[in-house]
Order: sequence, then structure tokens, then C-alpha cells
Amino acid sequence: MSYLVIEGLHKEYGANTVLSNIDMTIEKGEFVTLLGPSGCGKSTILRIIAGLTDATSGAVKIEGKVMNNIQPKNREVGMVFQSYALFPNMTVKENVAFGLKIKKVEAKEIDRLVEEILKIVDLSDKVNAYPHELSGGQQQRVALARALIVRPKVLLLDEPLSALDAQIRKKLQADLRSIQMKLGITMILVTHDQEEAMAVSDKIFVMNKGEIAQRGTPTEIYTKPENEFIAKFIGNYNVFTRKELEQMIGDTLPGEGLKFAIRPEAIHLEAALGDLNIIGIAKESVMSGNVIRTLFQAGERTFSVEQLYQRGYAMELGRAYECYIAREDVIELT
Repeated sequence: MSYLVIEGLHKEYGANTVLSNIDMTIEKGEFVTLLGPSGCGKSTILRIIAGLTDATSGAVKIEGKVMNNIQPKNREVGMVFQSYALFPNMTVKENVAFGLKIKKVEAKEIDRLVEEILKIVDLSDKVNAYPHELSGGQQQRVALARALIVRPKVLLLDEPLSALDAQIRKKLQADLRSIQMKLGITMILVTHDQEEAMAVSDKIFVMNKGEIAQRGTPTEIYTKPENEFIAKFIGNYNVFTRKELEQMIGDTLPGEGLKFAIRPEAIHLEAALGDLNIIGIAKESVMSGNVIRTLFQAGERTFSVEQLYQRGYAMELGRAYECYIAREDVIELT
């Protein structure tokens, strides 16, 4: 029996359908991400699991028990929001201990548990600090510790890192995954950031317009997009119609698909790395970190190529290049 099960979840606000026939199974100890653009319904799913929003129809089950009519405080579900919602007049220790005091846990046990969780989130030296004395990343770790200390059956994370700068965000992504694995807790993260989802997840549900567009491991989602939305949203794939691609490669493609996708990094400038050939004129080239992204023109179509930077290498704009693709890297879309 799966640990958390969502069956036929449907949510309407008046005439507006927010979620349509959502089915999910999540195992105990999994880190799952709901990934998708703004307004696709991912945060609504979190709120329904937590009991903060009622479903129009469908069921949420945890360990086989239907949660629909159970009060939020009795669901043993924790939630961390984008806003840290810390009590400004309480120290780190008091903020983290708040849930245990509500449960009337003995003071000595509270001290032990607070010390333990602050060590896990690397805040042992901030025990007596107030929220205004902490950085954004430290405040988010306090919010996480406060949610974890009561040992929820499921911890829900609603874009908790989106307000942080890039460097701190990447550090906290790694910390979050490490803490989740150390505690073995089931976590569900909502984000619109593809890199974040890939970095932390065991399983990803990609959502679009209130429905699940694809589900799978990060590798499956990235390397085997099932439709055009996934190809464009997840990996910035080049998407071509059959006619466009066959004209570009001068060959006939197998199957009956009407559209095909190719990852930018699967297009090479070395003949030994591919058996399909496209002639493209380099139009634009941008360096992003250690990757060079080049836009090529082939007839009326453009396509992008990504290469690792090599010292001294420069793309010559306006020049025609031979670009090579392995047949197995041409993905037929449904």
C-alpha cells in the first residue's frame, strides 16, 4: 500500500476548474516535486493535502486513511511557505519549540529535541537569536526546523526557496535534500524551477492547466518528454514538425509522430558524434556559466545548440556549420 494516495482529485472555483482528475501515489520517505508554471494548480494540491482547502471531489489518503473530513491540526501534515512566518518576538529556540509546547511536551524533552533539530539544520549557534538578526537562508532553516520537529507524516513545501538569491538557494536545495534523506521523511515540494526539481527529487509530477502532463524520475522527465509542453518546459528542447526536420536532415524519419524534439546539448559540431546532419548558420551566441548557447538558422527554422566552453573557442557568427545528431537523440512526441 502506498503511503500517500490522491484519487480523482478535482477542484472548482465557481465556473473555473483548477484541478482535473488528479491521481498520485507517493511512497514513504520519497521526495516528490510538483513542477509547473504559475496557475497550474500545484499549490492547490498542497493546500488540499494539508486540509486548508476542500476538494470539490476526490480523496486524499495517508497510510490508507481518508483525510478529507479530518481537521488540518489532526492530519500530522507540516507545511513550510515561501514567507517564513516566524514570530518576530521569539528567539530561534522559541520559534522552533512552538509546536511542541502546543502539544504540551515536557520541557526537558523540548530542549533535547530543539537541540537535535537545530544541529541538523546547522543553526546550533543561533539558538538565542531573533528572526531579524538572521539572514533569509537562516530564517528559512528555522521555519523548516519548526515544521520538522513535530515529526509530521508528510512535509509540504510551497516554493520555500523562491525568495532567496541564487547562491543561497542552491546551498539550501542541497541542505533540504540532505535533511530529508537523513530523517527519512516524506516531502512534497512545489516549484516552477526546473533545475530545483531536478536537483532534489526522487519523483516529479509536471503539471499544466490543472492536469498532470507527465510523471517520472528526473532522468525520465528530462530525457523522455512525452509531449511538446514537457519538451519546451523542462529542457528547452528544439521542437520540429516532421516536415521541418526531414527537410533539414534530408532524410525520412521512422514512426508516425507529427512532432520531434532534440535537446540542445544533443546537437554536436563533430561528425563522430552523430549520424544525422543539419547545415546551420550561426546567428547568436551567448555564454552562460560554462555553457555556450548558440542559435542557428536552417532555412526558415532556428534551433539552439549548447556546448561546454573550451578556452580560446569562439563561435564565428554568420558562418555555416555542420551540426550532427544521433538518431536515438531524436525524440518522437505524442
